[in-house]
Amino acid sequence: MTAQRLFSWARQTLSQSGVDSPDFDAKELCAHFLGLSREELILKKEFIPPKAAQEAFQAAVAQRAEGRPLQYILGEWEFMGLSLFVGEGVLIPREDTAVLVEELHARLGEQKAPRGLDLCAGTGAVALGLCSRRPDATVLCLELSERAFSYLKKNLSAYPEYQIASRQEDVLLPPQNFEEGSLDFLASNPPYIAKDELPTLQREVQREPQMALDGGEDGLVFYRAIASLWLPLLRPGGVFAVEIGETQGDEVSQLFSKAGGKKLSVKKDWAGLPRVVSGEWPGK
Repeated sequence: MTAQRLFSWARQTLSQSGVDSPDFDAKELCAHFLGLSREELILKKEFIPPKAAQEAFQAAVAQRAEGRPLQYILGEWEFMGLSLFVGEGVLIPREDTAVLVEELHARLGEQKAPRGLDLCAGTGAVALGLCSRRPDATVLCLELSERAFSYLKKNLSAYPEYQIASRQEDVLLPPQNFEEGSLDFLASNPPYIAKDELPTLQREVQREPQMALDGGEDGLVFYRAIASLWLPLLRPGGVFAVEIGETQGDEVSQLFSKAGGKKLSVKKDWAGLPRVVSGEWPGK
C-alpha cells in the first residue's frame, strides 16, 4: 500500500477502536515506522514503504487499537525538549508535569548551585527538566520500582552533562544517609490516585504501572510521607514542589502547612486545573 493509504487505514482503525486522537497517533506512528513526517505524508502520497516497514507499522497500529499507550509503542517521548526512554513499567511523562518543573525553577530564584531530591523519580523527567533550566543544579533521584529504575538510569545516561545521580529507595520509609537541613529543594510527582479510582481510569492509563498511580485509600499517602519524613531535610529557606491531582490542592496544602511549610501556593496547569503545591521550609 502507499503511505497515504496506510495512514488513512491507521486513522480509521484507531478512530473505530476509541482512541482519543486517531489523527495525531496515526501521524506519530507513520513518522516512527515509515520514516515519514507530516509534511512528507502530503508530498509523498504515492510512496510505497518497504514491506518490513509496512508490517511493523500495521502491528503497531493494532497494538495502539488494543489500548497500548502510544508512548510505549514508540519507546520514547519528549518532555520539555528532552527525549526520554519509556516503556512498560514506568509512568509516561506528561506535559502537566512541566508546571512542577517551572514552579520549582521559579522558587529557586537566584540560589546558586542548588542541591536536592526528585522523589518517586520514574523516568527522571522532573530532574532532567529542572537541570535543563538550571544546569548548575545537583539532583539525586529516588525510585523504588526495579523496572522504572532501569529507565531512569538509561535516561540519565543519555544526558551526562547534568549532575544527576539515582538510587533505589522507598519514599514511604525514613530517609537513609541524609542530614537534616542539608538540601535546597525537594520535588516529587508521586502516586496520587485514590485506590478505588484506579479501575475508572482510561484504558491507556491502566496499562501504566499501578505502583506509579496508587496513592493509597485517599490518594494522599505519599504527601504525608513527604511532609513528615522528607521536608526536614531542607535547609531553612529551602523550597519544595509536588504535583497533585486536580481536586487535591487544599488537602495537600493543609498537610504541608501542618508539617511546618510556609509561603504555600497552588499552581494551575494549562487547562486551569490545580496541578502543583509548592512552598518554603522555615527550618525547625
